Amino acid sequence: MNQKKKLIIGISGATGAIYGVRMLEILAKIEDIETHLVMSKAGRMTIQVETPFSVKDVEAMADVVHDISNVGASISSGSFRTEGMVIVPCSMKSMGAIAHSLGADLLVRAADVVLKERKKLVLVVRETPLHLGHLEAMASLTRMGAIIFPPVPALYQRPQSIEQMVDHTLARVLDLFAIEHALAARWQGAISAPDDE
Repeated sequence: MNQKKKLIIGISGATGAIYGVRMLEILAKIEDIETHLVMSKAGRMTIQVETPFSVKDVEAMADVVHDISNVGASISSGSFRTEGMVIVPCSMKSMGAIAHSLGADLLVRAADVVLKERKKLVLVVRETPLHLGHLEAMASLTRMGAIIFPPVPALYQRPQSIEQMVDHTLARVLDLFAIEHALAARWQGAISAPDDE
């Protein structure tokens, strides 16, 4: 019997495809996690524009790949046992569709199911600046139980590379799902602040 925890990974068309690719790389090394990947058409395009990976490379990192148009896939049902879903990155288009329960494709349908089943939905939203429609959709989703998680770099870690910034964000996402990792140092408290002069 498969005892692995299942986690749905969505990649939509916002900039920041490396967050989704890196998330799959990390989870592929964790034996007790089974990843179910669904990518939007724009997400597939962004991977090719922004990263050195092909779509096939990215799909090979997942345990199961679902076609965006297959709204009858296992992850579209409330009977699918999952720890939840993270959409990384999450475009404003996908976020708006989820906020309004517009399940026209599998990415949005799976997110809607995760919400209705009271599982964890984390949206790594990528856009700036935000207009009122974006903010209202975020507020609505938060009321529904989703977690809005912009990938804001933690500069107190003094990152030396983009990879370190990406890993720190993903470390925080994995924490939300109680998935053990060693991606980033944990804050141990501040040293004494210097006296103001």
